[in-house]
Amino acid sequence: MDEFFEQVEEIRGCIEKLSEDVEQVKKQHSAILAAPNPDEKTKQELEDLTADIKKTANKVRSKLKAIEQSIEQEEGLNRSSADLRIRKTQHSTLSRKFVEVMTEYNATQSKYRDRCKDRIQRQLEITGRTTTNEELEDMLESGKLAIFTDDIKMDSQMTKQALNEIETRHNEIIKLETSIRELHDMFVDMAMLVESQTTWSEPCLTPRKL
Repeated sequence: MDEFFEQVEEIRGCIEKLSEDVEQVKKQHSAILAAPNPDEKTKQELEDLTADIKKTANKVRSKLKAIEQSIEQEEGLNRSSADLRIRKTQHSTLSRKFVEVMTEYNATQSKYRDRCKDRIQRQLEITGRTTTNEELEDMLESGKLAIFTDDIKMDSQMTKQALNEIETRHNEIIKLETSIRELHDMFVDMAMLVESQTTWSEPCLTPRKL
């Protein structure tokens, strides 16, 4: 069991790092939203954090899946022991914590997208272009920002600044949605795993519904 507990500690450390990185992402989001044209250093730091989270999350997922497979093999041999129950409990606890952290990350990304979208809508209003929420969503999904900006006259410095910020926020949303897509399948997989653990977890360890 010594090797197993070493794995548990490594996974726990990775999950703690994920949680810390998610908090740092929130700070970077606030910094980027506070500036009409964020500096490249801040944007690069956010991209690096996003890449680190993806890498660490995939590592945790792989290790949890490996433990899950070893538990299933033991169960397939109809073995029941105190060690097996300990492994199940540890795996269940780590899986739940992992999903909780990734749920928080997903919520953080969604909130950031909404705030970027609000900024785009406000800047469009500055240029004299009013859009509904549905129109803006269609534009974001199609990626065709020019539909709203091509015929706007660059007749003032304020208009130029507004268009620059619209482009900046739109680019942030594009990068954000790429990140969300990359992690979506992994997130669903782990959430389903936590749900399935209700069949072999102790009652007091039943994971909460997502």
